[in-house]
Amino acid sequence: MNVSFPIRQECPPGACVCDRDRLLADPASDLRVLRLTKEEEKRLVARLENLSSLQDLRAMQGRIQAQLGIVIHIVPSDNEVRTSRGISIQLEELPGLCRKTRASLPAAIRRGFDNRPEIVYALLNERDLLSGT
Repeated sequence: MNVSFPIRQECPPGACVCDRDRLLADPASDLRVLRLTKEEEKRLVARLENLSSLQDLRAMQGRIQAQLGIVIHIVPSDNEVRTSRGISIQLEELPGLCRKTRASLPAAIRRGFDNRPEIVYALLNERDLLSGT
């Protein structure tokens, strides 16, 4: 299949389960995720590490979903959250999404939380029963 934009290079055989070849073979498939080249991933990771607020995080989630088709779920644990590690960051399954990317995006968001703990407080406050009073 010929694509008009640069796509991510293929992972070494056996190193990833992204099904990139099957995605490229299907003409009806969504190829947006393949736009995330290694250089673009580095830029995205740097951007996620430097989040400024919860609104910035939500805007980035929306842009990532719109431009790449990657859906990121960020939810505080049902139990007590003492650190940013108590927040669940999950990426939805998506054909073509590299194994390394699945690990690097949540790690970058966590580093962003560590840099700006007020984002974690705002995230926890979203689910607070008394936030509207």
